[in-house]
Amino acid sequence: MPKFIFAYHGGGMPETPEEGARVMAAWNDWYAEMGDAVVDGGAPVGQSMTVSTHGVAGDGGANPLSGYTVVETASMEVACEMAKGCPMVADGSGSVEVAPLIDM
Repeated sequence: MPKFIFAYHGGGMPETPEEGARVMAAWNDWYAEMGDAVVDGGAPVGQSMTVSTHGVAGDGGANPLSGYTVVETASMEVACEMAKGCPMVADGSGSVEVAPLIDM
């Protein structure tokens, strides 16, 4: 079965412990809904650097990555449906880029 990466863009750090608990509960609930399809829960990421022939930029690029998850499911369509349940999509604070992982 194919694997897909969910690349998260947007979101933010919770401002209070209570908000942090609410956010974590939403992510845990979403992961539970996806069940065994989650093969790597991934992690949030810090500020990225963009490396190119022009040098290194510390601004994270045009659409900075904020985290990732890897899922295994039947198709891109199913993966995209799963991604719609992401808490950042649901609350409007971010987006999920879905891409197939290619076995080499």
